[in-house]
Amino acid sequence: MAVFESPKPRINHSMLSQYISRPICFVGRVEKVHPTGKSFTLSDGEGKSASVELNEPLDEELSGVVEVVGVVSNKGAIMAYAYNMLREDKGIPFDLELYNEALKVINDYPQHYPFEIATSG
Repeated sequence: MAVFESPKPRINHSMLSQYISRPICFVGRVEKVHPTGKSFTLSDGEGKSASVELNEPLDEELSGVVEVVGVVSNKGAIMAYAYNMLREDKGIPFDLELYNEALKVINDYPQHYPFEIATSG
């Protein structure tokens, strides 16, 4: 699947079921990491948890806010293709609640925030 070749909608937990088998971007705070390092749980700006599964075990400690690019599985888990820890240096925390409000605006007004690329034939 060409996950990195097109724009991905940014979603929260409540939108997962609308994006089964589709590439997405999910941002959340790390809640727990499985002892095997092959999965972890993120909570979104509403405090709801999403499970993230990896092909390879983590090779670094994961904490704070993480952005995941992946595909939503039939079970509603995110199959991660890539992840990025968002550093919270300089004492400025990432505001997940505000990010969640922005997601609502983006999804309520898709005509102003297009994520799909129109192809002309």
